[in-house]
Parts: sequence; structure tokens; C-alpha cells
Amino acid sequence: MIRRIASLVVKEFIHLRRDWWMPAFMVFGGLLELLLVGWATSRPITNLPMLVLDHDISASSREIVTALENTTTFDLQSPAPDLETIERAMDRGQINVAVVIPAGFAAEMASPLGHPELFVLLNGAESIAATEALRAIEGLSTAMGQELTLQRLGLDEALLSGFDPSVRVWFNEALSEALYTVPAELALMLEFTVLVFAALSFARERELGTLEQLLVMPFSSLEIIIGKSIPAVLVGFCDIVIMIFLVQVFFGLPMRGSLALLLILALMYIFVELGKGLVISVVSRTQHQAFLWVFLVGFIDLMFTGYAIPVESMPVGLRFMANFVPAHHWLTIFRSVMLKGAGLDVLWPHVLALVGLGLVIGGFSLSFVRRALD
Repeated sequence: MIRRIASLVVKEFIHLRRDWWMPAFMVFGGLLELLLVGWATSRPITNLPMLVLDHDISASSREIVTALENTTTFDLQSPAPDLETIERAMDRGQINVAVVIPAGFAAEMASPLGHPELFVLLNGAESIAATEALRAIEGLSTAMGQELTLQRLGLDEALLSGFDPSVRVWFNEALSEALYTVPAELALMLEFTVLVFAALSFARERELGTLEQLLVMPFSSLEIIIGKSIPAVLVGFCDIVIMIFLVQVFFGLPMRGSLALLLILALMYIFVELGKGLVISVVSRTQHQAFLWVFLVGFIDLMFTGYAIPVESMPVGLRFMANFVPAHHWLTIFRSVMLKGAGLDVLWPHVLALVGLGLVIGGFSLSFVRRALD
């Protein structure tokens, strides 16, 4: 039995060597995407294009413009001559922010009872950039408002020691977005890699017309399934080891937990996704169909992982459904081990859920695939 399975494994690797574009696309394409995501998210958002329409043209208005430039969040373009120019630039996506300084701004700043105002327009179509711009403008307005209040009252800033919370951030001290997105991207790339390799196994044989030849050979259905599964498991496991190494070297992501525990749980998750991939492979008539099924299943899983939208903010029904998605538990495990240093004493509910889902999915896929091959 072992020799027959080994011969099937060798046959699969020969297929992979001949169709080298597919493993190269999945492995190196996934690594490239991971590096690009890490590079893009590890950098702060700066130099957002901004237009300023200054109706006041005073020292106070120039001070506001200089303060906005000094935040490094904004890149001031040429002064806007009118509001129509701002509207055209916003419609075309040429700017993210526009600031309108009304006439009489300096007078309102100088008056003891004045109420100076700024009109800020944000491009909400790009929500991440708009949120960062709003945060920078709110911080600037708060600081300048406090300074203006102190000047009007004739007080020293040192005399106003109000409520000052002491904030300490755990697990991501710099609040780097890369520490959130890169582990998630890495975990999801493992799912897509295993799903694609498993989904193409029988679909490729059927499309090439060699599946019937394989079935009439002296192999049992169980031996065929094992022989098809081993290459997908090996490729997926090697892929995650390489990706963990890359994110630590290039982006300095910490590995605060046990690497051995993480790899063991990753292997467990690979077997879960392997079962889904084999079912896709059996029901697909062509490799193109298998690819489409993988992306459909993968993007459904993506919705429940919390990668794009936190699961805690979803409606109750969707939060309940997330418990039955293996990728949701895997992503929680991966982040917790890598960033928090968590162990089985904390992760056991997710590990238990992953084991239970793996038994159900694996048992169904094994029964389904064997019945389809027999």
C-alpha cells in the first residue's frame, strides 16, 4: 500500500513539474502579494493631496495652512481659485481633502468672543484616507483651539493640567496596521494555496482524460485520495514556513508564541482545507471550474474571518455562522500565537472548534470523494 501511494505522490510531483506555472503562480504569487501588502500597510498614510481655498488671505489663514502642511499627512497642491475647482478635483479623485477658509477668519480669531470656522471636505469614496485625514484635522483643531482659549483667558498652559489618561497599547505598541493585515494575509494565503492545489488534483486528471486510466489501475479509492493529498499538504506546509520567515525578516513581525505549536495547528488547518479542496476537485469538470469554485469558497470564508470586517460588529446571525467557518478559527489562532504569545490554555476553544469542523469536513469529503471514484 505504501509503495502504491508513493508512486501516486511521485506522479503528482511529475504533473507539477510539467505544469510548473500553476505551483509557481500559487507559491511565488502568494509570496509577492504578501510582501506588497506588508510593504503598503507598514508605511504611515502621508502626502494626501489637498487643496485650500483661502477667502481670508491673512496671517491667521496662512498659519492654518502651514500647520496643515506640518502634519506631513497632507500634500498641499496649488491654491484653489474657486469652489468649482475643488469640486472637479474631488470628482476626478485628484484630491482627498479640501479646506475652505471663510472671509473674516482672522477677525474671528482675534475677537474675544469670536468663533472661527473651517470648512473641510473629505473624499469619502476612499474611506481609509478620509479617516486618516479627519484624524489629523481633528487633532490640529483641538490643539489650536486649546491654544486660542488659553490666549483669550491670559493663562499659562502649565496651569491647566486637566484629565490626562495614561494609555498603554498591548501587542502592537506602535499601532502598526501591518501587524494586523500581514498575519491575516499570510493565514488566508495558506487557505487559498491548499484549496487550489487540492481542487486541481482530480479536475486536472478529468480534463486531461487520464482519470479513467487512474481508476482502472490497481489502486483503491483511499490510496488515490491519500496520494493526491500528500503533495498539497507538503506544498502548503512549506509555503507557510517560507511566509513566516519572510514577514519576520522583512517586516519584523514578532513571533511571541510557540512556533512549533503554530506549525502543528497550521498542519491541522491544512487537512481541514484539503477536505474542502478535494470535494471541489471531484465536482469540477475542468480546472477552470475548480478555480472558480475555489475563489467562491475562499471569498465566502474571507467575509467571516474578520480580515475586512470585525466579526464582533456583524449581526448576531452572521456571528453565529462564523463559528462554522474553519478560517475564522484559524485566523484567530494565528494572530493570537504570533502577536500575543497565546498558548493552548487560551486557544483551546478555537482549536477544539477546528478539530470538530475538521472531522466533519474530512469525514464528509472522504466519503463523498470515495463514492465518486468507486
